[in-house]
Amino acid sequence: MSSESTANRILSVLEEDAKASYAEIAERADVSKPTVRKYIDQLEEDGVIIGYSADVDPKKLASKSIALVGLDVESDEYVEATREIKELEEVESLYSSSGDHMLMAEVRAADGDDLADIISDKLVEIEGVTAAHPSFLQERLK
Repeated sequence: MSSESTANRILSVLEEDAKASYAEIAERADVSKPTVRKYIDQLEEDGVIIGYSADVDPKKLASKSIALVGLDVESDEYVEATREIKELEEVESLYSSSGDHMLMAEVRAADGDDLADIISDKLVEIEGVTAAHPSFLQERLK
């Protein structure tokens, strides 16, 4: 088997279960524990693995609402606006997008009113942000 297929098998296990132990990954990827450790260290060093996270079902999250907010940004302000958005504690993750909006932000808020305040008082106040389009996440389906 090629080293690429080994890396892909290890990544597949991690994508399914980021909490899997090296022993579990080794068993499921059909490699040894030292091989798992070597590949994970290399994948982290190469920036392929950039972090580990928990997937959250927004419906079961007490006292928090999660929304994806599409953000439109002026091209000449994009870099600085992106830096400022990344610094907001309410922004859990931020993605560049080739879709309807230049950026997609995962925003956590206490409720709809709090989200509206975050959008109006923080996001659209950032120089270059021209519009924000929120969509509340309701139920995790997969």
